[in-house]
Amino acid sequence: MLVLAIESSSQVAGAAIVDGEKIISECILNKGLKHSEVLMPIIDSVFSMGDVEVSDIDLFAVSKGPGSFTGLRIGIATAKGLAQSVNRPVIGVPTLDGLAYNIQYTSHIICPMLDARRGEVYTSIYQYEADTLVRKWEYMAISLRELMDNILPKDGKVVFLGDGTIAYRNLIKEHMKDRAIIAPPIFINQRASSIAQVAIELARGGHMEDFRELEPFYLRKSQAERSLAGKEKQT
Repeated sequence: MLVLAIESSSQVAGAAIVDGEKIISECILNKGLKHSEVLMPIIDSVFSMGDVEVSDIDLFAVSKGPGSFTGLRIGIATAKGLAQSVNRPVIGVPTLDGLAYNIQYTSHIICPMLDARRGEVYTSIYQYEADTLVRKWEYMAISLRELMDNILPKDGKVVFLGDGTIAYRNLIKEHMKDRAIIAPPIFINQRASSIAQVAIELARGGHMEDFRELEPFYLRKSQAERSLAGKEKQT
């Protein structure tokens, strides 16, 4: 199964072409939220480097959130447009699932975190059961202190990754001490190849989607929606 995967849920923009267990080509750019400018050139580059045509793709996969509202919309619109152009299925992969997949076969708790601003992170908790990565908690938009005080286990090591880890590294280390393992740079950010691998597992389980049905997954309203709701309450 030849998969094109797209990641645009945060500062990182990336694309990868994966054939089963083989990564044919991957491109990652971590230069800020310029996805409207860089995402299609990145996708073009992985097609060119992999000597693959869009018509060769069997499945399109995209990180569907939570994350940057603008980044998610751009990535999902791109995936839907490409899938429609060649009449192929698409799978939206929860961003935190794909991020957690960066860390393979550890006995420690895995805690991917995306910076949700305003002192909060988008997060969940994962752990391997045998060879299967299992999400152990609901998806959350939560303050880091509440996460560490009330959600994370009180013993054992925890692997942290994601841009929320980068933003709050000092606080994590201060609170968790030597229980905190910060993922190395090669694994700390989202990767399109991880989105592809999760999508392949979902496809094997029959979780294909029609491009018309794919929507972003938000854990909270956008700032514009919150501002509008606040104004409506005042009137």
